[in-house]
Amino acid sequence: MEVIVKELDGKGYAMARENGKRAGMMTYSIAGEALIIVDHTEVEPDFNGKGVGQQMLYKIVDMAREKQIKIIPLCPFAAAMFKRTDNIKDVLKG
Repeated sequence: MEVIVKELDGKGYAMARENGKRAGMMTYSIAGEALIIVDHTEVEPDFNGKGVGQQMLYKIVDMAREKQIKIIPLCPFAAAMFKRTDNIKDVLKG
């Protein structure tokens, strides 16, 4: 599974692909120099239950750590992941 992160015009996304097929997408808004808001997660039906959402979130968390920014998880999936996963809470906007 390959996950890429791209940004354009105040928005960003992580896209997961496997064998050339889109597996899912997680979108975020750039809310300032030090803050992003994860607002939507979508996983293609063929990839449900395979950890695609988690992989995309981890890629965004890695990007946030590199840029030293914080995340507000508005998306219900991302919010649930932050609640139950201690090792990513360092980038959670508190």
